[in-house]
Amino acid sequence: MESALEWHTARALLEWQLEMGVDEAISDAPVDRFAVEVQAKERAAEKKAQAPQAGPARVKRPEIDPVAEAEKAAAAAQDLDALKAAMAGFEHCELKKGARNLVFADGKRGARVMFVGEAPGRDEDQQGKPFVGRAGQLLDRMLEPVGLRRSENVYITNVLPWRPPQNRDPKPDEIAMLRPFLKRHIALAKPDVLVIVGNISCQALLGKRGITRLRGQWTEAEGRPALPMFHPAYLLRNPPAKRDAWSDMLELKARLRALA
Repeated sequence: MESALEWHTARALLEWQLEMGVDEAISDAPVDRFAVEVQAKERAAEKKAQAPQAGPARVKRPEIDPVAEAEKAAAAAQDLDALKAAMAGFEHCELKKGARNLVFADGKRGARVMFVGEAPGRDEDQQGKPFVGRAGQLLDRMLEPVGLRRSENVYITNVLPWRPPQNRDPKPDEIAMLRPFLKRHIALAKPDVLVIVGNISCQALLGKRGITRLRGQWTEAEGRPALPMFHPAYLLRNPPAKRDAWSDMLELKARLRALA
């Protein structure tokens, strides 16, 4: 009789719970939600206390302006050797990481004529000198008939001292970054005449491209007479253009004679 009463009582309690909205049993034992919340707060406080204390807040460094850094390094160089060392120590150009050698210059320091090429190729990167590949050999052959030789009276450099990957064209930001070194190079070399070889060199020194239109026309760059001309590599690909290049070399010879 007592068992039947307990059964009916339990059923009545369940029906009451259903009427109150309780339709699912989550746990066999009741849960004190207030105690759970207190325990969670205590565990969070304990974890925070055990965590290592953060050091002082880091001061955000100002972003480096590579052009400004190049200008500062170039201006500090008082001679060509110091300029070469400054360029070798310049760490803000990504081209340096993929190049074998710094290609600074070749030829006779103090020469009246300074040739400014574009960027080193594979041969130049390997030897660390500008214009030593097929294009450089052609340039040497072009110089001799007008009485010029890199070992005697010609000085040669490039806009970029490091080879771009796969001989791609230099990017505008790379040209801008390394232009201060080129300008200082010209100031320290003190040539009477500049020969600007190729489109990239025209962009760096004249601020414009279009070598087919510019070549053979005397202009001024860095306060000196300047003559744009085709790059020897272009002449190797386009032999008919050698006639224009020969005309430019005669122009150069005449200007040097007039300045003598």
